[in-house]
Amino acid sequence: MNVDICVIGGGSGGLSVAAIAAQMGAKTVLLEKYKMGGDCLNYGCIPSKALLAAGHAAQSVREADRFGITATGPESRSEDVYGRVRGIIGAIQPQDSEERFEGLGVKVIKAAGKFVGRQEVRADGVFIKARRVVVSTGSTVFVSPIPGLDKVPYLTNETIFNRDKLPQHLIVIGGGPVGIELAQAHRDLGCEVTVLEMLSIMPKDDAELVDVIRQQVLRDGLDIREHVKINRVEPYADGIRVVIEKEGCEEAVDGSHLLVATGRRPNVAELDLEGAGVEYSEKGIIVDDRLRTTNKKVFAIGDVAGGSMFTHVASYHAGVVIKNALFRLPVKVDYSAVPHVTYTAPELAQVGLNEESAKQAGENFRVLRWSFHENDRAQAEGVTDGLIKAIVTPRGHILGCGIVGSHAGDLIQPWVLAISEKLKISAMASMIAPYPTLGEVSKRAGISFYMPALFSDRTRNIVKFLSKFG
Repeated sequence: MNVDICVIGGGSGGLSVAAIAAQMGAKTVLLEKYKMGGDCLNYGCIPSKALLAAGHAAQSVREADRFGITATGPESRSEDVYGRVRGIIGAIQPQDSEERFEGLGVKVIKAAGKFVGRQEVRADGVFIKARRVVVSTGSTVFVSPIPGLDKVPYLTNETIFNRDKLPQHLIVIGGGPVGIELAQAHRDLGCEVTVLEMLSIMPKDDAELVDVIRQQVLRDGLDIREHVKINRVEPYADGIRVVIEKEGCEEAVDGSHLLVATGRRPNVAELDLEGAGVEYSEKGIIVDDRLRTTNKKVFAIGDVAGGSMFTHVASYHAGVVIKNALFRLPVKVDYSAVPHVTYTAPELAQVGLNEESAKQAGENFRVLRWSFHENDRAQAEGVTDGLIKAIVTPRGHILGCGIVGSHAGDLIQPWVLAISEKLKISAMASMIAPYPTLGEVSKRAGISFYMPALFSDRTRNIVKFLSKFG
């Protein structure tokens, strides 16, 4: 088979490349050995957000009294909760299905692809020669080498949604975004949950913003053990025991189920990349700023290319590859405006530099803060636990923004646009924000940049001087 584009991997990035290329007239083949839609649809973004939505719904019933509403319960029906999660996956699957992509003109082969030459791939006995190859094989769960883990059953994000009964006491090893999201979801659904983290939870995010989430989940009854070492895991009664160590003292944590959420690793093992002259490491395939590998006819996108492992980054990569592979445009990636969101309640969203990374970069900057407590809509809806932090240069150039609070993932988007279009803080300060909305926190943060100058002695003197002229 001779084609223009051969895409290996049917996750979000690979599907985007295949769909766009085929509809633009390129002869395209897509190889996917397992489920179309990849990790995001089947084990990641979609099922986790569906489970979180169920948990948030249960928690809202518990909190109804603060609005003057009497509610009983809630009772979490395990089979219905997991059934809804699977139903949502099923509702989205047709958009990522083999049938849909065949209809778009993509030749879909349900098999693993392996390189047998610099531009040659073999899949299920089919030999494919392509002008350009795009590797989009994603990533899989990385399980830390914990003593005794091989002796007990454990869950990962790839198996936890296949259940029919909620765990009685879920122990989560790993306090990153995935671990904290799933921990809160299960706690809100009525499970006992303990999170074990060797550092602090969500260590890559702004510590001040993370603490808002920490305090909320602690109030909700989540048991968080930070700065602990996992010494071993062992069977205990009808469940699992995790032996931890902190400050030289051992302690046992007993639960019914164990979830391991200790990170991800790129899927490179089965591709035979050496045969194509493609270099890689344990962090993923090595690419340049045009997403070309060491074999310039082969591109790598999404998780397998290392870097930020987000679905929206894979989709962004797809656009860059299409411009390079089909149109020969030397378009380069720009990660300065890539946002990320943790979908807890409250949410945490970040784009660009945070306070710590700005310090490490040696930037001269100001931090603009505005509390959700000062926002009228937040007061009306009872979601005042929140904060926006904008990182801005003394001349008003926006370096980054972090938001923790209700709908932070939506509220961060104007800041993504501002950074990508190189707008100054004056644009945020001067926009007309509808009242009352949570989005006013962004405008108020922008206005705060000018407050020291507006209310200075110099400004007062100018006003007094001009008043003399009637």
